[in-house]
Amino acid sequence: MLLRSEDDLDLDDSRGRRSRVVLAAIAPLATVGIWLPAHLLLPSLQSPLPTRLYPGLLIVILLVWSFVAAISWASRRVRAWVNHYGPLLAGAICVMGVWDLVTLKLNLAPLPFFPGPDAVFRGMWDDRTMLLQSAYRSLLLQMSGFLTGAAAGIISGVLIGWSRRLRYWGMPVLKLIGPIPATAYVPLVMVLFSNAFVSGSALIALTVWFPVTMLTTSGIANVPVTLLDVARTLGAGRSYLIFRVAIPSAMPHIFLGLFMGLGASFLTLVVAETVGVKSGLGWYVKWQQGYVEYAKVYGALIIMAVFFSSLMTLLFKVRDRVMGWQQGLIRW
Repeated sequence: MLLRSEDDLDLDDSRGRRSRVVLAAIAPLATVGIWLPAHLLLPSLQSPLPTRLYPGLLIVILLVWSFVAAISWASRRVRAWVNHYGPLLAGAICVMGVWDLVTLKLNLAPLPFFPGPDAVFRGMWDDRTMLLQSAYRSLLLQMSGFLTGAAAGIISGVLIGWSRRLRYWGMPVLKLIGPIPATAYVPLVMVLFSNAFVSGSALIALTVWFPVTMLTTSGIANVPVTLLDVARTLGAGRSYLIFRVAIPSAMPHIFLGLFMGLGASFLTLVVAETVGVKSGLGWYVKWQQGYVEYAKVYGALIIMAVFFSSLMTLLFKVRDRVMGWQQGLIRW
């Protein structure tokens, strides 16, 4: 039996990579080619209103992606981007196509609770100014509470994790207060703070504080003793041990607590905006739900998903920048 040479194997790998890039570039175009004619040719059983935004969006995707796919052959960076995001874009188009088919075209999910994508996009466009203002107010409330809770959690976590005496008194308090959902403190926070924005920010800060404190405490308390002994042997003082040895070693735990706190703060943000704050995306959803405007409700939920995903992605970027020295040691 003949053995294949390394050059033949490299050639096969190169052909395989090219095939994957071609498929990734064609997939969004093919899905638009399926779902756009289906939308235009099938009758609309759910609503007789004309549709413009949804088919217009598909046409824009078709034109833009055709341009991107064309220039990807001249740029390696663009080609890598197309290879990564092409299947994701094709999947998103398929989701919208199935959504349009089940609602507008076949009326399997009736109005007013299940509008089609065109109705949702039309509602988002009609209320674009209010949605932008609501997203801005939610961002202010979210970041003020998250940054306050993260700072308090890191400080208290470092103190409790480093000092045995503080750990003796602090851990029982954490175990007693921490498991209680932050939303249970809504009546207390509203009494303590007359300003709705401050009360909502305090509620989010409390939500973030507990996981950040627990994970930071665990990271500081589990710093390898050998690292501390070596630093002491070289003459390091307490401040050096804390800020240059313990905290950098505990960074994976700290960022894990930040991710957990950020995820929990999203739920608290929506609750805070529905009970006291008179602005924001959560307030907008409750307001439109009262008028049975479910198309606008779904539009706000889409903006929420983009909003929360962007904040999570930003935290990932910060983590990658701060912990760049661990690349190659930890897979993330």
